[in-house]
Parts: sequence; structure tokens; C-alpha cells
Amino acid sequence: MDLHQDMAAILGADPAAFESFVAALMSSANDQRSHAESLFNLCRDRHPDSLVLKLAHLLLSSASFELRAMATILLRKLLTRGPDPTSETYLWPRLSASSQSSLKSALLSAIQRDDPKSISKKLCDTISELASALLDDDAWPELLPFMFSAVTSPDSPRLAESSLMIFSQLTQYIGYTLIPYLGTLHGVLLASMSHPTSPDVRIAALNAAINLVQCLPSAQERDKFQDLLPAMIRTLTEALNSGQEATAQEALELLIELAGTEPRFLRRQLPEVVGSMLQIAEADQLEEGTRHLAVEFVITLAEARERAPGMIRRLPQFVGQLFAVLMKMLLDINDEPAWYNAESEDEDAGETTNYSVGQECLDRLSIALGGNTIVPVASEMLPAYLTAPEWQKHHAALITLAQIAEGCSKVMIKNLEQIVNMVLNSFQHPHPRVRWAAINAIGQLSTDLGPELQVQYHQRVLPALASAMDDFHNPRVQAHAASAVLNFSENCTPDILTPYLDGIVGKLLVLLGNGKRMVQEGALTALASVADSSQEQFQKYYDTVMPYLKTILMNATDKSNRMLRAKSMECISLVGMAVGKDKFRDDAKQVMEVLMALQGSQMEADDPITSYMLQAWARLCKCLGQDFLPYMSVVMPPLLQSAQLKPDVTITSADSDDDINESDDESIETITLGDKRIGIRTSVLEEKATACNMLCCYADELKEGFYPWIDQVAPTLVPLLKFYFHEEVRKAAVSAMPELLRSAKLAVEKGQTPGRNESYVKQLSDYIIPALVEALHKEPETEICASMLDSLNECIQVSGPLLDEAQVRSIVDEIKHVITASTARKSERAERTKAEDFDAEEGEFLNEENEQEEEVFDQVGDCLGTLIKTFKASFLLFFDELSVYITPMLGKDRTSEERRIAICIFDDVAEQCHEAALKYYDTYLPFLLEASNDVNADVRQAAVYGIGVCAEFGGSVFRPLVGEALSRLNNVISHPDARHSDNVMAYDNAVSALGKICLHHRDNIDAAQVVPAWLNCLPIKADLVEAKVVHDQLCTMVERSDKELLGPNNQYIPKIISVFAEVLCVGMELVTEQTARRMVNLLRQLQQTLPPSVLASTWAALQPQQQLALQAMLSS
Repeated sequence: MDLHQDMAAILGADPAAFESFVAALMSSANDQRSHAESLFNLCRDRHPDSLVLKLAHLLLSSASFELRAMATILLRKLLTRGPDPTSETYLWPRLSASSQSSLKSALLSAIQRDDPKSISKKLCDTISELASALLDDDAWPELLPFMFSAVTSPDSPRLAESSLMIFSQLTQYIGYTLIPYLGTLHGVLLASMSHPTSPDVRIAALNAAINLVQCLPSAQERDKFQDLLPAMIRTLTEALNSGQEATAQEALELLIELAGTEPRFLRRQLPEVVGSMLQIAEADQLEEGTRHLAVEFVITLAEARERAPGMIRRLPQFVGQLFAVLMKMLLDINDEPAWYNAESEDEDAGETTNYSVGQECLDRLSIALGGNTIVPVASEMLPAYLTAPEWQKHHAALITLAQIAEGCSKVMIKNLEQIVNMVLNSFQHPHPRVRWAAINAIGQLSTDLGPELQVQYHQRVLPALASAMDDFHNPRVQAHAASAVLNFSENCTPDILTPYLDGIVGKLLVLLGNGKRMVQEGALTALASVADSSQEQFQKYYDTVMPYLKTILMNATDKSNRMLRAKSMECISLVGMAVGKDKFRDDAKQVMEVLMALQGSQMEADDPITSYMLQAWARLCKCLGQDFLPYMSVVMPPLLQSAQLKPDVTITSADSDDDINESDDESIETITLGDKRIGIRTSVLEEKATACNMLCCYADELKEGFYPWIDQVAPTLVPLLKFYFHEEVRKAAVSAMPELLRSAKLAVEKGQTPGRNESYVKQLSDYIIPALVEALHKEPETEICASMLDSLNECIQVSGPLLDEAQVRSIVDEIKHVITASTARKSERAERTKAEDFDAEEGEFLNEENEQEEEVFDQVGDCLGTLIKTFKASFLLFFDELSVYITPMLGKDRTSEERRIAICIFDDVAEQCHEAALKYYDTYLPFLLEASNDVNADVRQAAVYGIGVCAEFGGSVFRPLVGEALSRLNNVISHPDARHSDNVMAYDNAVSALGKICLHHRDNIDAAQVVPAWLNCLPIKADLVEAKVVHDQLCTMVERSDKELLGPNNQYIPKIISVFAEVLCVGMELVTEQTARRMVNLLRQLQQTLPPSVLASTWAALQPQQQLALQAMLSS
């Protein structure tokens, strides 16, 4: 039978045929089900009215629960309006008016039946789905009155519950249409939350109330429902008291959502609400899951900083209470014998869910509230835990310290002595798990409180870790001590590490020979990090260490040793980079043979070696440079394959019962976007990110040598600029863009691109730059915006002259958008400062967020600077449009960084565009003069530099301002702290500007005073660029026998010689080679022409080493 005959049969008069068709759609036999699905699609396309009416009839008449449930699901599918309302799959617009009417009646009849919850819930979903499309146009006028009467119906709690469920789902669509009914709704919800007999109605009303509050458009409307809060919390506690924990957990989840989206709704009743939640968290008789949700609620409120800054900090007693709950959760740990085996699979042996939740929440709480709130609370509780006889308490105290360090780092750094003592004393504790926790704390503190911890306490911490590595009875403790060495050395300079290297490297080599894999792996990562941090200081250990590493690489070949082998690879490559090419070259060849053999072999998909190998190859390339080129043909194919991995994504509906995470697979991360839940396998993303980073490394290291791969790499990476599943992938793609352009340009310039010329670079630039601009427009993360601008700036530096006007226009438009978006984000934050609970701690958080905006502005300034340098006066057309955005940045209300950037942009315009820029002097010069005495040294530097530029190129436009400029520059130069390290760059630039006034406006100054004053400031030594300019100018003036410079009777010549001597004795830092040669020639001339007595006294005034150096130069 063909499909058309089947269709005629199932849509015919016999209901049994339709029932068996719907049953076939649920069949587990694939062929039967897919035949039924094809039939369903055909009915939908050809006879939508009959299909819908048959499903409605089945819903009302079938005796089978399964069939009725399936009919509900199918109707929902047909009545869901997707993003495209004209789609074939959305049937409503294609139904006749009478079918539409029958269907609406059927759905409202069905909801009144006393069906099992599984059916009524699905039916509520279907009705909500249809109503969300119809209510806007008032196309289902009978629905709301029906729901209101159903909710208040005393006879049918099930119908009241269903109506409330529909109402909950509809609030997000019809929030504004409900505004006229808010008064009625308030009464209905209050009554339903106090329903005399049905807890289900009470919970459904709680759900509806929360959804309604979240969708109301203004705080004013939300406030009308504030007095429902006591009833909401009561509904929750009653459900718990009557043993309905599952129901209560649903309600808790809804309240957590409310705490995240509308925390200020809870503000007036905050003590009551938080107090109730903490009572739940402390109630030992409740299920763990319930208590964890109550904790999650309070943590969510603490984290809702953008919407309710500082609110929870108003309740210090509750912060202390929550902290105590979390520390108590850490006591739920068992002394499992398996823990002592030191096998990776037993890593978490003895840790309970309670323990893990407590750990995670301490971390989140301290990040959300900051050190000023958390450290006093911790200081109060930790001593009792540390002195208690039970090992679990001592362990919990150390874990707490490690968990709060990230959020409290600024405050903890001020109390380092006390903290380090607390932890190091615990290294002697009799219980191995406590010693492990102490080592763990040192590792975490090294990361979060470094480098201060390393600088101040290395002499205590490193010996303690070294002796912990001798605990041969407890390999877990040894392995962890090695890992802590890794954390400690990552934040360490070679000079701190070097004195300890003999001891540490020796002990790590002993651990490498240990039979326990966990210990060997820990030792390998520690060795790698120590080598990386001590760089060439590691050379003396190379001959001892490398044979160990190669043995593991060659011999650890069975499956149980995969990680060990991977880590040996990491260690070899980092040691190679530390000691350098010459020392490593011979071993490198051997290691690469092994890697090539591995690469050619079949590896399992989950083999960790893949990712480690990608990184090891890239480090070997960094170490060997161009010598690595022959291996590229082996390295690149698998690397490209990893970079091209598709994300492994599963999408389900957010409210579906089948949670993606059923398998508790840790490698799957879920995010909820709108009504979809997306699960992503993170291991795939991490491999992809590593590969993209490595591609960037190769392009950077090999320069033109990377050219043969560009045609494959560019189309791989450019689309990843918009890869929103993983930030690291985007960052790597962003960094690679200028490297690819640079590689192509160098290859063309060096004649390594047969058959291709500069037009190839133009083609690549036309592909990369617009894509980068578009990605920047859509980028959600401020930090990555800054990286994209940085990358764009570098791309323009490489291929700027190849850009056409339309491309420059799109860059400029995007820069306007970036400035506008950043300003908007800052004003949004400024709004937060007006919140009633905003406090100093919130102010600190806010400043950190705003610092990211400064970085964005900084990159905008650099980009514009490059465009101005590239296009000079022809860019001014765009600059005129941009000045509307830039001039406000000079305002007193802006941060000093914004003012500095705006001044630098004008400096670039004046310097690059000469006469064409004169028309801007009126606007910008007054700002420059004022800013040259700004309190911020960086602003002063930019301003006085600009004064120098205007003096050089401003001619008659600058002339009237010479007097004021001199007085402003004099303020900078004669300030008592002018040469202090913070101010010296501004000082040097002011001296340079003064020199330019002496050179270009001699007629408008009192030269006999100003020129010697300038000479007196020389030499300048901090700003090496300006130093070269200034000392060259001095040379020119001496060559011209400038009379004001030499002074009456040549009295300033000794000063000039002393400046020359000081400059020349420093090498080529303060002068160009050419200027140095001119200085030596001038000194020779002066030797000939000066009276011997003057020469002798001048010479005697120089320092002995200057005399020797000059003699050597003059005689050579």
C-alpha cells in the first residue's frame, strides 16, 4: 500500500485505524516508526484540518492514557509557532475557522477531565503554546475568563492547578496584557497559595506568582506583589513540614530563579526570606538535595551583584550563619582506605556530595562578597576548627582557606604571616589527609596570593614542600606536594627558585622512580613547571633529567600509562624550551621521531596524548625555530583536523523531563538559552582550543615559513572568530589573524610565493579584516572585544595601505559602535552605584569591571593611531565624524585613562597630518595646555608631548600660545618630584617639547634664558624615543654654533661636553649610531679649538669611567 492509501485509511471513519497509526508513532521498531512519521508529515501537508480534528477527538475519547498523552504531544508540535511563522510545520494559520474553533473547545474540555498528572501537564504545555501565539491578537478571548474561573473553582483542585500551570507559562508572553487584572490576580494567587486541601495548587500558585513577578515590566508593578512573599515562603515550609520534599524542591528551584533575576523584589522581606532558607539548610532531617537548594538560593542572592549590589552584605549575621553551614558540610568526609592507594580513579575517595557542594559554595560566596566581608567571618570560625581533636575539622579549616583565597586575595595578602603559619603548622599533623589538605592549601594560595607569597615566604614554603615529598608511606601526600611545587613555581622568578633547585630537582627525580603512577605524574608536571620558571638556570640539571624523561616517553606504552607518557612529553618540551636550542638539539631529534611514530599510530578518541602532543610540537617549534620546518608536513594535518572539530552539542527543551545530564557525564557542560537546554562535550572544545592556539604559535614562530599552510588555516580560523561555545577558541582565532597576514606579507616580500604577488596579501586582508570587524560587532565579552581591537590594529599595521575606502568606513563605524557600547555599559554600572545597598566593596568590583573598558578604549586609541599613521590627511574626513565621540573623552568627568587616550589621538593627528591638522588646534590645544598640569602623570606625558608636536608643526597658529606653553612646561620641569619614577616620562617629554619651542619659535621667547634652561635639563634618560630626538637636536644646535646654546664666551661648552659624555657612555640607548658619530666628531673639534685650561677643567669634572670611555672613543 502506498502512503496516500494509508492516509485515506487513517483519516477515514474508523477511529481504530487512527489509534493504531498514533501507536505506530511511538513504536520502538525503527521501520514501523519512520513509516508512521512519513505518513504524519503527509497528513500535515495535505489534510491539516482532518489531522488536527482526529487528534483532538483521540484526546477526548481514547481509553488509553499513552495515546492521549501522545496526541497532546503531537498537537503541541503542530501548534508551536517557531521563529518563522510561515513555516510548513506551524499549522494554525492553515486551519479553517471551524477547525480552529473546534480545536480550542476540545483543548478546554480536555483540561477539565481528571487525567493523570503526566497528561494534564502535557496538555497545559499545548494550550500555553497555542495561546502564546493567539493572545496578542485577542484571538482566544474565552481563555483568560475560563482560567480565572477555573482557578477559583472550589470543586476541582486539579483544574485549578492546571490553570495556574498554563498561567505560569503564559506570563512571559502576556505580561503586559495582564496589567489591568493585577488586582484580581493578586487576590487569586494569595487565595491559591492558601488552598485549604491541595498542596499541588499551592505550589502551582507559587510557581505562577514567581513567573508573574519576573515578567512584570516595572519595579512599581512588581512591588504590588511584595506582600505575597510571606505566603510564598509559607507554602514552601508547609510542603517541607508535610513531607512533600519533591514538591518543595520544585518551589525552591523557582525561588532560586527569582533570586537571580529579580533579587530586589525580596529586599523588604530579606531577613525573613534568608532566615527561612538558612533554617532549611540547617535542618538535618531534610534530604540533602533540599538543603543544597536552600544554600543555592542564598548564594544566588549574593551573586546577583548587577541587580542588587551589596544587598546580602547588609545581613552580616546571615553571612556568618551560611559560612558555618558550609564549613559543617566539609566535615562530611570519610577516611576511605581507597584514598591511600593513590590511584587516579580513587582521587575523590571519601568525599560526599555534601562535601563537594560545601567546597564549591565557599568559593562562590567569597568571590561574590569579597574579602572584607568573608575574612572576618572566617577568622572567627577557623581557630576552633584548627584546634579541634577531630581530623575532619582540621581538614575542613584548610580546605576553607584554599576555597576562599580567590575571592579574598586582596585582604588575605595583608594577613599573609598569620595564614602561612596556620597552613605550615598543619604540615606536621599526624593524619595524612590533613597534611594533604595543608599542601593543597599552599598550592591554592600560591596561585591566588602570588607572587607576594613566593617573594616573602619561599624560605619557609619550599623546604616544607620538599620534606613532604619524603613521605613515602603516603604516596598521595608526595604526589600532592609535587603538584604544589608546580603552583608555587608558576608565580616565581628564577632568582627565587635557583637556590632550591638542587634539592627540589633531586627529590622530584626520586619520585619519578616511584612505582605509583600518580606520584610520577605529579613529579613530571612539577619538573616541567620548575624548568619553565627557572629557564637557563635549569641547564645544569639537563643531563641528569633528560634521560629519565626519555625513558618514560619510550617505555610507558601501555594503556594504563597514557597520562604518564603524555606528561613526559609536556615535560620534555618545556625543559627543551627552558635550556634552549643548542643544548636540546640532539635530544629533540630523537623525541620528534617518537612523536612522529605516535602520530602515525591509531589512537583512541579519548587518549589524552592527542592534546599534549599538539602542545609539545608547538613548543618544539618555538625552541627550534626555522629548523622545525621539515616536520610541519607531519604536524599540520592532524592539527588542522583538531582545529576543525565540530562541537558535540545536544539540544533539548529546557523544561523537558529527560535531562541531558542523566549519565552524570562530567565532560558535558549544560547551558540554558531561552527555552532550550544545550549540552556541550567540553573535551572536544578543549582539544579544538588547544589546536587553534597551536596554529597561532606556528604562524608567529615560523613567519614566512608558515606560508604554505595559510590557504588551509585561514578558512579554518576565520569562521571561529564567532565560535560562541568556547572563549579560548575565539581568543586563539583572534590572535592568529595578524600572524597570518604577516606571514603572507613576508613570504611575498622574500619571493617565497611562486606565482603570487602583493594582490595575494590584499585578497587575504579582504577576507580577514571584514570578518574581524563583523565578529567585533557581535562579541559579547568585553575582554575579547579588547583583544579583537588589538588584533585589528596589528592587521592594519600589516596591510593598512591595501584597505579601500569602504573597508576603512566599516572599521570607523565599528569603532563608533565600540565606544557607544562601552559608554553604555559604564553608565549601566553607574546606575548600580545608586542602589540602596551599594557599598565600598561593590565599588571595588565595579572598578575592576570598568578597568576592562579602559583596555577597550586603549585599543581604540591604538587602532585610530595606526589608521592616522597609515592614511595621514586623507583619514581626516573620518576623524571629523569621530571627534564627536572623542572630544567628550577629554571632559573632567572622564577617567584619566580616557583623557590620555583622547589626547594621544589628537597628538597622532597633529604629528601625521601637519598643515591639514591646524584646523583642530582651536578645539584641542586648550585641552592640551590644561592637561599638561594634570594630576595624572600619564595624562601629563601625553599632553606635553602634544605641545611639542604643535610647536613643531603649528607655525603661526601655535605662536600666540608660546608664552602659556612655556609656563605650563616649566611647571612640569621644575616640580620638586619631576624626576621621580612616576613622573619622569612626563618630565622627559616636557624637556623635548621645550627643545622644539627653542628650535621653531626662537623669535617669540627670551632665548638667552630659555635655551640654557633647556640645556640644563639634559640629558634625558627615561623615554628612550624622545631621548634620541632631543640629543640629536642638541647635536644639530652645536654644529650650527647656536650662540644662545654655547652662551657668552662659550660658557656652556663644559655642560655640553658633560651631556655628550653621559649619553655616549650608556651605549646606544640614548642616541642613534649616527648621532653618536656626530657627537664624537664634535668632541674632537672641541679638543682642537678649546683653550687647554678650559679643556682640562671640563675633563676633570667628568667621572673617571666617563673619561676612560671618551678617551677610547676619541682615539679609535
